[in-house]
Parts: sequence; C-alpha cells; structure tokens
Amino acid sequence: MRVALTLFELRGFRRGRGKMAAAVLGQLGKDFLVVNLQTGEEVGSELTACVVVAGTLCIQDLRSRGKLALGFLSSHSVLPQSYIHTSASLDISRRWEKKNKIVYPPQLPGEPRRPAEIYHCRRQIKYSKDKMWYLAKLIQGMSIDQALAQLEFSDKKGAQIIKEVLLEAQDMAVREHNVEFKSNLYIAVSGSGRGQCLKRIRYHGRGYFGIMEKVYCHYFVKLVEGPPPPREAPKTAVAHAKEYIQELRNRTIIHAL
Repeated sequence: MRVALTLFELRGFRRGRGKMAAAVLGQLGKDFLVVNLQTGEEVGSELTACVVVAGTLCIQDLRSRGKLALGFLSSHSVLPQSYIHTSASLDISRRWEKKNKIVYPPQLPGEPRRPAEIYHCRRQIKYSKDKMWYLAKLIQGMSIDQALAQLEFSDKKGAQIIKEVLLEAQDMAVREHNVEFKSNLYIAVSGSGRGQCLKRIRYHGRGYFGIMEKVYCHYFVKLVEGPPPPREAPKTAVAHAKEYIQELRNRTIIHAL
C-alpha cells in the first residue's frame, strides 16, 4: 500500500503536483527526497524514483529493528576496518631496483671503463632481519664465487635464500648489464631490512592471551663488475682518536664570533 501510494504521488509530481508528493514523502521520513521535490528538481524516470524510495524504506525498516540491523549493515555492507591495511610497509617504493636505470654521461676518450653495477633484492622473506644481517655481512666484499661457496656449506635458512638472490643477480648481470664473465663480479653492498610485521593473537589458558609477531625481512645486494678490492686493515686506537679530533675541528659553530 505504501509503495503504491508513493508511486501514485510520484506520477502526480511529474504532472505538476509536487507539493502533495512532498507532503506524502515527508510523512514517510524521506527528508532528502522532500528537498528535491519542493525545489522542483528532476528525479529522473518513474522507475528510478521508485527504486530510490523503495531502498530508503528498506533501510528505514532495518534501522527500526535496533542494533542487530545496524550490526548487519556494518558487517556486510561496509568493508571492516581490520581488512583495510594502512601500514607504511606495504607502500614499497622500489627505490633499490630503480638504481639499475641510472644513465651516466658518456665517458671521455682514454678514461677507464666504468664497471657495471647490478642492484637486486628480495622482499617479504619469512625470516628475521637480525639473523639475515649476519649472513649478509659475512659475504660482503667477497667475489661472487667465494660468496656462493660460503653459503653452500651453511645450514641456515637465510643462507639458501641469499644464494638464490645472488644467482638471480648474476644471471641479470649477464643478460641485462652486458657483463662478459659472470665470475668477474664482487659483492659491494649486502644488507637486510625490516619488512612487514603482522601481529597475531596467541591463546593461553584461563582466558589469557598474548600478542605474537610474524616478522618478515628484505635482502638487498649490489654487485659490481671486477675483482674485489683488498680489505682495509683495521684501524688502531690512535687512528680512531685522530679521526675523532678532526671531526671536532671540522664542526661549524653557529652564532659564534
């Protein structure tokens, strides 16, 4: 009966009797439609107007049923807030891989050839960044063959992951960076970074619970063409002291004479 009356009044609105339709819709609680009818705005076709009114009636009836209806609307019609991930760790900028696209100016005649540089990484590894750091620093400064040999005989999970990344970077150097010999590479930079960490609930007895974290990490590597440079001798205490004094003398003291 209410839908038939609404359809009748909407037809009357299209024939010029907008005030009567506004009064009927006002009694039904359609505030936003009353404004449109009183101002004389075009609603559209009769079918569109009926669909709008029927949807409004349905929502009004659901709201009148209490919190259960509102919970139904919030849980099914709207995406829950817990599913919308706003973590900054998901916003991966890919800056490390973009370094492969750097274009250098042409070299002058007689200038030594610039060695090729290959940047590669693997993200979101199910491993601790601290455990990965030890393995990453183990092979830094080694030739790629020596690094692969060291990782081959390591029984750690991260060693096999780093080995796969190094083989991928070695193949990329030959295919995309015009490296003639795949063994003529050394690891200039090797490091790890913190990935996305997911918090999960851990259930205990007597109704207690705890929070556990599922940690992930990133691994970054930079290969450079050529033999590895010789390792620097460790600095002595006197050398560290001289470097510290020089840093103090190089300071800029503002608002001074």
